[in-house]
Amino acid sequence: MFRGSLVALITPMQADGSLDAKAFTDFVEWQIAEGTQGIIPCGTTGESPTLSHEEHHEVVDLAIKASGGRVPVIAGTGSNSTAEAVALTKHAKAAGADAALVVTPYYNKPTQEGLYLHFMAIADAVDLPIIIYNIPPRSVIDMTVETMGRLAKHPNIVGVKDATANLARPLHTRAACGPDFCQLSGEDHTALAYLGAGGHGCISVTANIAPRLCREMHDAWAAGRIAEAIAIQDRLLPVHDAMFCETSPGPVKYAASLLGRGTDHCRLPLAPTADATKARVRAAMTGAGLLN
Repeated sequence: MFRGSLVALITPMQADGSLDAKAFTDFVEWQIAEGTQGIIPCGTTGESPTLSHEEHHEVVDLAIKASGGRVPVIAGTGSNSTAEAVALTKHAKAAGADAALVVTPYYNKPTQEGLYLHFMAIADAVDLPIIIYNIPPRSVIDMTVETMGRLAKHPNIVGVKDATANLARPLHTRAACGPDFCQLSGEDHTALAYLGAGGHGCISVTANIAPRLCREMHDAWAAGRIAEAIAIQDRLLPVHDAMFCETSPGPVKYAASLLGRGTDHCRLPLAPTADATKARVRAAMTGAGLLN
């Protein structure tokens, strides 16, 4: 259903921290022009934890309008409150999103049965394809393959964004969930290796600033030009490193600002990007040919 190079969109903001709707709309247009195959508003990279409900709705609405049906829109609708996740997913459905990305509930630390009941409640409440977002480093808990296999039986639960960086995981997930279960890497460093393990694509942070290169890497892999895909991976490695040398999305928003794509402002509790990080980001982008 979803494959190739998808982007976890940043949410451009004015210097005072308010949403920059024009910069966001222009950014989506640029992403599509550069070859991005799917956009994800209101994920972690989009600073969803600090968006109000009204802002969350606005960003999803803007993404759907700007994409104009040219690429899929997978709206981030997760929450550690099941009722809130249901409400956000209902809005995504009404707004015209193609799917919802729902993160495993953070902070609450539910059991595997709690995870199962959480996702089933959302899938039962809203007739919209749901992609499970499994990211243990941020949510503390790890959805097991067994739990995912149970959830995959629901017709609305269609895939996973896997940010475990465990390259054995897609093998076991395919065995448990079947070959049609959409497996998307959520970890830029292992995106190509994830494809080699049977994945279908990547929801990328780096694609915010290198959308064309990310698309070309996926195209090369799909066409069997493995050496070309590896060469692009190697070219992007220092960029990946720089994007995560400080808590994301600080570095990627600074990188986008260097390309004239909004300010580098992140909302508290994320601090302004450190000078050392800025220097590393600039050097990595220059080395990859993203900056002159």
